Amino acid sequence: MGRFGNQADHFLGSLGFARGLNRTLVLPPWVEYRPNEVKSHQVPFDFYFDVKPLEEFHRVITMEKFMRELAPKIWPPEKRISFCYMARNSIANKGGKKEINGGCNAKDGNPFGPFWDTFNIDFVGSEMYAPLHYDVHHGKAAEKWNEKYSPSKWPVLAFTGAPASFPVQEENRGLHQYLKWSEPVRSAAMSFIHKELPNAPFIGIHLRNGMDWVRACQHIPETRNLFSSPQCLGYNNEHGTATPAMCMPNKEIIIRQLRQLLKNGNFESIFVASDNNHMLKELANALKKFNVVVKKLEPSNPHVELAILGMSNHFVGNCVSSFSSFVKRERDSRGLPSSFWAFPDQRSTKKSVRHDEF
Repeated sequence: MGRFGNQADHFLGSLGFARGLNRTLVLPPWVEYRPNEVKSHQVPFDFYFDVKPLEEFHRVITMEKFMRELAPKIWPPEKRISFCYMARNSIANKGGKKEINGGCNAKDGNPFGPFWDTFNIDFVGSEMYAPLHYDVHHGKAAEKWNEKYSPSKWPVLAFTGAPASFPVQEENRGLHQYLKWSEPVRSAAMSFIHKELPNAPFIGIHLRNGMDWVRACQHIPETRNLFSSPQCLGYNNEHGTATPAMCMPNKEIIIRQLRQLLKNGNFESIFVASDNNHMLKELANALKKFNVVVKKLEPSNPHVELAILGMSNHFVGNCVSSFSSFVKRERDSRGLPSSFWAFPDQRSTKKSVRHDEF
């Protein structure tokens, strides 16, 4: 679901789900949407991430290898059943009716059709698994899955959507320690740091400020937990509720927090990742007295930007963004400090709270 940040949340949940059921996880390609192209592109999992670290946690195999070596034997075309919680309406059916067999319509829409077509997969039937759910950390969910869908009768579970929640379930956040960038991504990130940033500690910041984000932040008053906000507010809002400033910090908030970091630390540069406005000139002018370099990656590459942010000496992210959440989880797994814009909410807390304690 969604773009890379959301997909990463779903991946961690799927990894935890596979481990809970003691089934090998077929590593799916990442879905990318490119400008002026109607259909999504499917990028092999190992293009961005190493597979070996994941094998330290559980059995995995890339989709490409699975389809080439195992599918012909254990998942031949005549036995390919799609799994969904309940029947999905077909977008091809203008009357809004469901498939004749009340099925999953697994290839309806984008990225569903392009995803399965990448591997020449068609389905001969559908299986609705309600009321089973994905939470294998509580109760007997895993036991119930294996009772209903024993590996001997159902060697492959092919889901219409990821068997995981968004945002990532709290119990699965720690699995990020097994998600390691591939060598090309790591090398590109390190090359940028070496060439463009002084050989000294630097701050990495994420500014989410595109028009789609502006519209998303308008929903803050309607919800206590929007998108990835549990990463700083807690899954039960034990650290507060989302505010417009957390979702869309203004220039004053951004500059004030950066000034505070620069006063307290020996930073000589700031790396900015953004979906729209990097504010390079505004930041350089406002922070002139600190004599810091403010840089962005050109041309933009979100995966390399994520890797650079993960390598920073301090990271400031957006509490609500799944892109920021990716960086925060990676840094948590390595014990590196992070903070969020406008959090904690200074208006509602009188005591001092360390930004990185959550």
